[in-house]
Amino acid sequence: MNTQVPASSAYTRGASLPGILQQRIVILDGAMGTMIQRYKLGEQDYRGTRFADHPKDLKGNNDLLVLTKPEVISEIHEQYLAAGSDIIETNTFGTTSVAQEDYGLGEYAYEMNVAAAKLARAACDKYSSVDKPRFAAGALGPTPRTASISPDVNDPGARNVDFDTLKAAYYEQAKGLLEGGVDLFLVETIFDTLNAKAAIFALDELMEDSGERLPVIISGTVTDASGRILSGQTVTAFWHSVRHARRWPSA
Repeated sequence: MNTQVPASSAYTRGASLPGILQQRIVILDGAMGTMIQRYKLGEQDYRGTRFADHPKDLKGNNDLLVLTKPEVISEIHEQYLAAGSDIIETNTFGTTSVAQEDYGLGEYAYEMNVAAAKLARAACDKYSSVDKPRFAAGALGPTPRTASISPDVNDPGARNVDFDTLKAAYYEQAKGLLEGGVDLFLVETIFDTLNAKAAIFALDELMEDSGERLPVIISGTVTDASGRILSGQTVTAFWHSVRHARRWPSA
């Protein structure tokens, strides 16, 4: 990997991370969902006062807690940082408009991403030192929809989402995360390569538009002993499908 940091003044966040990765193992935080379960939150905790009259059940929408229970998310971030994590992920696994529409909250996706990034940013700033900087990773999850796989076993050609819709949703999410102050992006838990490519395309477009080029980490998910992700690719094939993602801006 090229570790030379471009001279552009816009490139500031996460610039030291590639160099650190060449020197030592960097520790990523753990699961957010299981940590949230320890708080035994109920429906009213998820709703707060703002969404008290929302027509759909909201319990289980962990991403919404950045608005209704931000102190819980901040505490979890700080617990991971206190344990030694170098990178913490924003609580945005399902914070695209596509995913939030299942709860009738698609219109709040951007606000949720900004809030989540600010919580992670504040926690990192609190625990960072010159010798041990901490990084906030903007997490982009896979969404509950897949662009490559039919949701209907009787119709292999059926799709419940298209590439352009995914790209637009990921762009909105990433823009909110960038505004909130993340240091890098993490396209995570990928089970459909086409979804991942939509996220990568959105990130590249956003960074062209904003003038900032943040590091991007891509995390695929092997579903079983076959060594393939859910959409059918081996790890090697998946790597070749996404390796085009740009790491640094051109000189």
